[in-house]
Amino acid sequence: MRIRLRAPGGASTIELPDDATIGDLLSQITVKTSLESFDISYSYPPKPLPIAKGQNAQLLKDLDVKLNGEQLTIGSKDKPRDAPAVVKRESGESNSSAKPKAAGKSKAELIALKKKEIEGEVPEVPFPERGATVVLRVMPDDNSCLFRSFGTAVVPGDDLSVHELRSLVASTIQSQPEVYSAVVLEQTPDNYCEWIQTPDAWGGAIELGILSSHFEIEICSIDVQSLRVDKFNEGATTRCILVYSGIHYDTIVQSPSEPPHTHATNPPDFDRRVWETEDDAMLSKALQLCEVLQGKNYFTDTGGMAIRCETCQTVIYGQGQASMHAQQTGHYDMAEVKTAK
Repeated sequence: MRIRLRAPGGASTIELPDDATIGDLLSQITVKTSLESFDISYSYPPKPLPIAKGQNAQLLKDLDVKLNGEQLTIGSKDKPRDAPAVVKRESGESNSSAKPKAAGKSKAELIALKKKEIEGEVPEVPFPERGATVVLRVMPDDNSCLFRSFGTAVVPGDDLSVHELRSLVASTIQSQPEVYSAVVLEQTPDNYCEWIQTPDAWGGAIELGILSSHFEIEICSIDVQSLRVDKFNEGATTRCILVYSGIHYDTIVQSPSEPPHTHATNPPDFDRRVWETEDDAMLSKALQLCEVLQGKNYFTDTGGMAIRCETCQTVIYGQGQASMHAQQTGHYDMAEVKTAK
């Protein structure tokens, strides 16, 4: 029995006898990957391998999945090792692997502050022509907002988890080394794949491109600060609309409502989340809602912030310079310098 493994540390192959057990497979995976705790997925898109605790003695040949010749994707559940981190912006401008702590606060703290500014009055835009209201569905502050906002729009109620979406991204990068090179990723593909599968990793343009292509949908990402619309997999027949506020992604939906349609009262189960790409009226309404968000300062300006390197105390400006400083010096602990308003 020959099985191909794709893990954060690279690809490998294991060979097992026909009477091998689940325990034998798990042991070989640990030997090949040096991981003690991991998830196992198979097929494409990845699906969890149907094994459970206490089944180590079960023969692999008795599983519903035929493993001979199969490729398994191994996702690390071990505590991530400290790795080089480059300043990251969650937009089309940068896709490196970390970010400064803006204003000395965590991402969750910053998002909480922004949410507080619109608390109780999350902007909604009437869409009377369709008997609906355009609504911002705000995602949790858990570093997986890109994956959650996309999943909410495209696979609502599906069993596809954030972890599986992350694994899908890693699998795509590993399967297309000519596309996702170290130059594109700004680090080695193996390091990037290990990083993107950790719960603290933010998603960005690379992830939006992969997800839009895989699910054959156009993603329109609206930047609240600039009202720029970035389109991924442009030309697909359908689209979803995400809102990017500098450090966070949310989802825009069309919710059925009663006249005068200024407020949506129906639960999210009734939302429409996907539209035809020719539906310019919906995109226009989404931009109108983002204009309201912009007026309420529902964004974080990460492009020109003053950033101090906590290692050498050098002050630099903007995430581009921070990224260059990190790559040149190996210093990755950075925080925004508080300035007087």
